Amino acid sequence: MEDRKIGFFDKYLTLWVVLCMLLGILIGEYIPQIPSFLEKFEYSNVSLPIAILIWLMIYPMMMKVDFVSVKRVKDNPKGLYVTWVVNWLIKPFTMFLIASFFFFTVFSSFISEELARDYLVGAVLLGAAPCTAMVFVWSHLTKGNPAYTVVQVATNDIIILIAFVPIVKLLLGITNVYVPWSTLILSVVIFVVIPLVMGVVTRQVMVKRKGLDYFENKFIPKVSEFTIVGLLLTLIIIFSFQGSTILNNPTHILLISVPLIIQTFLIFFVAYFISRKLKLTHDIAAPGGMIGASNFFELSVAVAIAVFGSTSPVALATIVGVLVEVPVMLMLVKIANKTKHWFPENI
Repeated sequence: MEDRKIGFFDKYLTLWVVLCMLLGILIGEYIPQIPSFLEKFEYSNVSLPIAILIWLMIYPMMMKVDFVSVKRVKDNPKGLYVTWVVNWLIKPFTMFLIASFFFFTVFSSFISEELARDYLVGAVLLGAAPCTAMVFVWSHLTKGNPAYTVVQVATNDIIILIAFVPIVKLLLGITNVYVPWSTLILSVVIFVVIPLVMGVVTRQVMVKRKGLDYFENKFIPKVSEFTIVGLLLTLIIIFSFQGSTILNNPTHILLISVPLIIQTFLIFFVAYFISRKLKLTHDIAAPGGMIGASNFFELSVAVAIAVFGSTSPVALATIVGVLVEVPVMLMLVKIANKTKHWFPENI
């Protein structure tokens, strides 16, 4: 009975996502006191309410991590190589090329050159920051290998600390872009380190008290429901923050979303087909494709606001990234789940 209930909820997850996005926009427009209150709880450009909800999303998956499995990652490092190559040698540059083509050529009669340049900056900020937190949700929905996903994300976070600023400056030639390092480091600590530690501690305590069978077959299914709840509440808050911005720029939001959606599908299938060519199992290939396809929007939006201001076109472009990402990623989750037979059986 419980499985049928969860299946029904997952089946209409896209609908719940859209409804929560609309609810957030309506709250931001008609009850602005709520987002104004929540905005007070911010540290180093990181929204603490959003951080807590994202933590709620990924905490259940972190409990699945068995460090014995983490050690086995070194026996099959190909998935890590795919993640690194796609995220850092392909993704930022395809984002730059696709966004430049649309903003400066296809949409040149709709937006000025100055506006096109600003939107390009926002797109590059998204492209240079592959997903850190939300990928745990996508991995959960595609039944990804939790231990492998943690290593993929952890190594990605290390590279972000080193490569994010140089790549943005290289692509845009912006020498005066200041990226708050405290935002980078705090994001990694909040979205990866804390939930990982808590998840490991919870696993050890529960297994010791109740046994592995109870933990995996009863406890985990119950707490896993918090992943979807956290996702929906996060969307409500994010879109309540940006409700008026979205409503005031409907046409430009459509224009910005086109290259972002194309980029998302492109990067997913690049990583996915490389993984298939390397004969990786689906529980490694699917999360690997999701990491590159989705973006570390918490970081991108924070940097855009910190550097260019909350009302800037650059910030708007990163916000559109959030707007289109979740529905598109849910489509990719369905594609990944329906193409599981393309990959070898999990060992």
